[in-house]
Amino acid sequence: MNIENTQSQMRKGILEFCILSIIRRGEAYPSDIVEEMRAANLQILEGTLYPLLTRLKNANMLTYRWVESNSGPPRKYFSLTEKGESFYGELEQTWNELSNGVNALTSKKQDEPLTNQ
Repeated sequence: MNIENTQSQMRKGILEFCILSIIRRGEAYPSDIVEEMRAANLQILEGTLYPLLTRLKNANMLTYRWVESNSGPPRKYFSLTEKGESFYGELEQTWNELSNGVNALTSKKQDEPLTNQ
């Protein structure tokens, strides 16, 4: 098996949740999202981020506003819609269930029984 492929698939599965978590805290500019993800050791390329933001916007999870910039073209800042907030809540619940389950399984010692009978 290819470990890099498995790691990539694991990251892709949580990417949307992480991005929505950042935007949920307040309006976010895409390069700020990339920077925050990298600071958390979750690498993402703008070429991956922009299509995801567009898909979430088209699904009415995100909205954006243009802000004039002193040093270049206007910037697009994203924020969650009401539908996006609801969707985020569902993802958060799913993450918590998965995280708790994985932690419960991976924290068991080798000699522990598989089930509590």
